[in-house]
Amino acid sequence: MKVSTLGIDLAKNIFVIHGVDHNGKTTIRKKLKRPDFVAFIVNMEPCLIGMEACSSSHHYARVFSKAGHQVKLIPPQYVKPYVKTNKTDAADAEAICEAVTRPNMRFVQIKTADQQAVLSLHTERFFIIRERTGCANSLRAVLAEFGLVMPVGFHALYEAVPDILEDGGNGLPPYVRSSVQRQLMHLKALEEQIALIEQELRSWAKTQPACKRVEKVPGVGLMTSTYLVASVGNGQQFITAKQFCSWLGLTPREHSSGGKQRLGGIRKRGDCYFRYLLVNGARAVASTIKQNADKMPWLDRLLKTKHFNVAVVAQASRTARILWSMLVHETEYRAPSVF
Repeated sequence: MKVSTLGIDLAKNIFVIHGVDHNGKTTIRKKLKRPDFVAFIVNMEPCLIGMEACSSSHHYARVFSKAGHQVKLIPPQYVKPYVKTNKTDAADAEAICEAVTRPNMRFVQIKTADQQAVLSLHTERFFIIRERTGCANSLRAVLAEFGLVMPVGFHALYEAVPDILEDGGNGLPPYVRSSVQRQLMHLKALEEQIALIEQELRSWAKTQPACKRVEKVPGVGLMTSTYLVASVGNGQQFITAKQFCSWLGLTPREHSSGGKQRLGGIRKRGDCYFRYLLVNGARAVASTIKQNADKMPWLDRLLKTKHFNVAVVAQASRTARILWSMLVHETEYRAPSVF
């Protein structure tokens, strides 16, 4: 049984593999349970292995690479056109086996364990922030029911709530008073968790020269720099800066035909969290344009002729191209004469 290319359909408990030889003839079709999966693949002769870039794929890619296999991860949307007839696990494995051999196929860079660990910190922080926002909104709504309205912002909330709890003449019922006290304690606990996560990210960033370099770019801070290095690595998987922006969903949607080019709004594909970081960083840069108009004349002119949000997305796209160039060429940030 000689296998040159192997397609693996990953799952939670049942894994399906499809292998072909050098002539493209099917040599193996098999279902494996989780306890037997890794040992079976590791004991095979080294071959080209294709998998969809999904949950646990990076882990298995690292394991199989150490065993001598050549592993490539494919975005799931690029595998779908190779699925024949109805969708089944076996059909998916066969499609992966065929797609991984295509010369123009695009692959996902295999992440290290450290990269995945940093991305997990970003995920944790994102969900904690959402929980903090929901808890704060709930607390404000409860107090508003009793005529106690506070200014916008967490700082105003943390200053006003203790005063409300200490005021015995505001008519706040005892049960509501104790509920507000618990919610305030929960909010402070969430703040401590967020601070701890940011401290861990800051410690990791100090060990990464790439993070130190890209943080010099306007609109790029701790969150953007650590997520960039953890998710993209060295950026070699992208051929051009435009391709990197397209992956982020910061390029126009195109629907051209008959030699006529039709461009629409940004595609909003790819990593939405990464795009969120870049756009908010660009928004911060645009908000300080009055103080830095001489340093950023390009953005200053754009804000005078375009809608604010359009200019912000354009600045985010420009920042993404700069970041890609710095990663690939390992260069320092150089402020252009026309930024």
